[in-house]
Amino acid sequence: MLKRLSQGEATVNDLAAPFKMSLPAISKHIKVLEKAGLLTKTVQKQQRPCKLNGTKLKQAIDWIDQYKLLWEGRLDRLDEVAKSLQTSETAIAAAAVSSKEEIAADTVKSDLATNLIATQAINTTPTAQIDQINSPKIESPQTKTKAAAKSKRKKNEDEGTQPQIGFDF
Repeated sequence: MLKRLSQGEATVNDLAAPFKMSLPAISKHIKVLEKAGLLTKTVQKQQRPCKLNGTKLKQAIDWIDQYKLLWEGRLDRLDEVAKSLQTSETAIAAAAVSSKEEIAADTVKSDLATNLIATQAINTTPTAQIDQINSPKIESPQTKTKAAAKSKRKKNEDEGTQPQIGFDF
C-alpha cells in the first residue's frame, strides 16, 4: 500500500485492487497506517483519497535504520561464533578419527601377537611341550617348608611313632 501511495494519491478501491482481501480488511490496514501517521485520508465528495505522509515515513525509516545497524552487528558476531564453533567441531572430529585409527592399529597389533603365539604353540613339538611340563619348578620357601613337614609326618607314620609334644618351662 505504501509503495502504491509513493506514486501519488489513491482511493481505497485503488489500494485494495492488487490484494485478495475484503474491503473491510483493507480499511483496517488503512486505519492502522493513518493512526501511525504514515498516510492521510481526505474527503472529496464521495471518495476518500489517501496520500503518503513523507515526514512521518522518514522518521520511521530513520528509527528502523538505527536498529538495522544494531542487528547487523549482532548477526555478524553470531556468524563469527558459529564459524568458531564449526572450526572447533571440525578439530574435535579430526581428533576422534585419529584416536579411532590408533585404536584400530593397536587392535591389529594385538591380533597379530595373539596369532603369532598361537602359531608357535601349535608348531612346538610334543617333546618340547613335555619338557616344559617336566622341567623343575622353582619353589617358594613356604612350599618347601610345607613339603618338609609333610615328609616328616609321613616318616613318623611309617615308623609308627607319635610326634612328641613337649612343653618347656
